Amino acid sequence: MMSLENKSELKTINQDIVICAKDFSVFYGKHQAVKKVNMSLEKGKVTAIIGPSGCGKSTFLRCINRMNDLVDICRTEGELLLDGTNIYHPCLDIVELRRRVGMVFQRPNPFPKSIYENVAYGPKLSGGISKSALDSLVENSLRRAALWEEVKDRLNSNALGLSGGQQQRLCIARALAVKPAVLLMDEPCSALDPKSTSRIENLIDELSAEYTIAIVTHNMQQAARVSDFTAFFYEGNLIEFGETQSLFTNPKKQETNDYITGRFG
Repeated sequence: MMSLENKSELKTINQDIVICAKDFSVFYGKHQAVKKVNMSLEKGKVTAIIGPSGCGKSTFLRCINRMNDLVDICRTEGELLLDGTNIYHPCLDIVELRRRVGMVFQRPNPFPKSIYENVAYGPKLSGGISKSALDSLVENSLRRAALWEEVKDRLNSNALGLSGGQQQRLCIARALAVKPAVLLMDEPCSALDPKSTSRIENLIDELSAEYTIAIVTHNMQQAARVSDFTAFFYEGNLIEFGETQSLFTNPKKQETNDYITGRFG
């Protein structure tokens, strides 16, 4: 297996670029869901991916940690690089990729285990960690996910007993526990109430100091609030990509302007 840490396999790129798509396309059978996308995710920045349903934004996001490998008819073309290494290189260690690229889904999906075991699950799989180190890692991950103070006295309780917003923050803590470089979020607030949504948005802002974050959202106000950069997808094409403030106040493409002003989508 080729390690993502093997510097001999790396290409020379801008050190601020963590993810880079080069003419990247995705096909489901004969249907092309993503069409020759070129864009980059910068280190320590939040990138929002917006667009109408079926435009390819979630497909693109899931390709970054190869979740679409689970779909038999899915194939890709072009390159998708993580720190200069092609994510789709045939010798790539996918387990290591998914450790470095965490994923938070649309609906909270905690394991039917205790709060503690949910966070400890990934580090335990990697092995070689003492109980005291694991305890510290669980606490630190829950603190980073702004959940520790709410659950510190019931770590052995079933995670399914938490509220929806708490479950989503637990899933974020679970992703952080394996120390990823990139955190992917696929509409993480769509199933949450406004108060929980606000907490997740504040958390995204805090985490961006340490992680490269990509978030798919249908909520354009949310994209404007939480992101540094925004990518607008339409019918599988990347129509426009740039700094969020510029894209929302002065879009370069008519399709972008039409979408953000509510004329379609």
